[in-house]
Amino acid sequence: MNALISVSDKTGIVEFAQALHALGIKLLSTGGTAKLLANAGLPVTEVADLTGFPEMLDGRVKTLHPKVHGGLLARRDLPEHMAALKAHAIDTIDLLVVNLYPFEATVAKPGCTLDDAIENIDIGGPAMVRSAAKNWKDVGVLTAASQYPQVLAELKADGKLTQATKFALSVAAFNRVAQYDAAISDYLSSLNFDAGNNTPPRKLFPDQSNSCFVKLQDLRYGENPHQQAAFYRDLAPAAGSLVTAQQLQGKELSYNNIADADAAWECVKSFDASTQAACVIVKHANPCGVAVGADPLAAYSKAFQTDPTSAFGGIIAFNCPLDEAAALQISKQFVEVLMAPDFSPEALAVFKTKVNVRILKISLPADGILGRNAMDIKRVSSGLLMQTADNHELQLSDLKVVTQVQPTPEQLQDLLFAWKIAKYVKSNAIVFCKGGMTMGVGAGQMSRLDSARIASIKAQHAGLSLSGTAVASDAFFPFRDGLDVVVDAGASCIIQPGGSMRDQEVIDAANERGVAMVFSGVRHFRH
Repeated sequence: MNALISVSDKTGIVEFAQALHALGIKLLSTGGTAKLLANAGLPVTEVADLTGFPEMLDGRVKTLHPKVHGGLLARRDLPEHMAALKAHAIDTIDLLVVNLYPFEATVAKPGCTLDDAIENIDIGGPAMVRSAAKNWKDVGVLTAASQYPQVLAELKADGKLTQATKFALSVAAFNRVAQYDAAISDYLSSLNFDAGNNTPPRKLFPDQSNSCFVKLQDLRYGENPHQQAAFYRDLAPAAGSLVTAQQLQGKELSYNNIADADAAWECVKSFDASTQAACVIVKHANPCGVAVGADPLAAYSKAFQTDPTSAFGGIIAFNCPLDEAAALQISKQFVEVLMAPDFSPEALAVFKTKVNVRILKISLPADGILGRNAMDIKRVSSGLLMQTADNHELQLSDLKVVTQVQPTPEQLQDLLFAWKIAKYVKSNAIVFCKGGMTMGVGAGQMSRLDSARIASIKAQHAGLSLSGTAVASDAFFPFRDGLDVVVDAGASCIIQPGGSMRDQEVIDAANERGVAMVFSGVRHFRH
């Protein structure tokens, strides 16, 4: 058996080659990999000696040769193929170990030049991988160090790889080549070419988008039982994102569970866990209760108080480890999904008998930098809508007071809190808040007036007074009537983007009603 090894990332390759040699497998290799293996005392034949043709053009041409590709592509079950190999003195290559030039890592570096990118486009590697993967029945192809242990285990046990393993390796190889080519296409499609500039500026949106995702699991069904669904993740998911979650207990996640859990997690992790515990309760993609407190129990109790009816069967997320006290309170209600960076043993014990509650642990990065999508993508009929993600974080210094009445320091904090929540509520969004908790949430209505009325009604049903509350509107008030509705409900200060043709009319109304109003200058539509 012959194995050809040519790797850019040499992690574990010496040990792997040593194990192959111990199994009596002949080693072939190229350039730097061959030197590394030889220095480790392994007998290795350089590809240049195999082909009788030296590496040339700074290594651009070394494996593009019939003695390599003939050995990979020849079907062992076809006598004419084997006769052709014999006639041309070509040996079969039974195992190919290749990982590709680090193109993705190269273009991710600040200041990467076009020349650097081009030189890190692998040609011979993908060609060999495709040849071996096409001939998977006869050739095992490895494209990642993580595959080494399984392959070695099978070779040691049976002296060969199973057909199932070789097919799986072939699929992984074609996937890797597809990912590699997609990265090259994305990069080159994003360049604004300038013959005199070796670091050409990049377009925000490339001329062709080649997104690649890896399936995590098939789901029982989609939004409705008659729809089929699956859950995928990015090739390199950001730390602290939902796809990195570890499920500690509970039933399999559904399509709607995942969508709602993502909404809850993205909202709760926007709060700084080093200052206060935060709790977000989501129902049907909208926060129905959000609060901060001294500990998880305080935060949950306030969040639940906002809308106990909607919280039934909700998705609950915390930005801090969950302790027993909060777990005991939560366990009194029906919960679909519970998320936190960690859970105390006592908290997990509380839910031992609640076997259907899905408990997710999502570790947050130690440096506090939370990964967020750089782009949002929405499917439309035969196309995509792509935009930069709404990652804007409003600061106190960004606020513009536009009324005669100035907001107090406490009101300013309530306004910022309300604005943070409005960002995660479906448009049209109206959010009443006070003292670090939501008091009423109106979401997803065609009329902003109706959203305001619904928020007020929900507060009444929960027995909450809206007197002295802060209100956030995700977009401007087009007329004064929206402002009148929230002030009639009890609001004493309002935050909105501004930008309406009738801003002055709304400002005049606020002055007439004696309330403070600030403009954020930023809209937060969420459709």
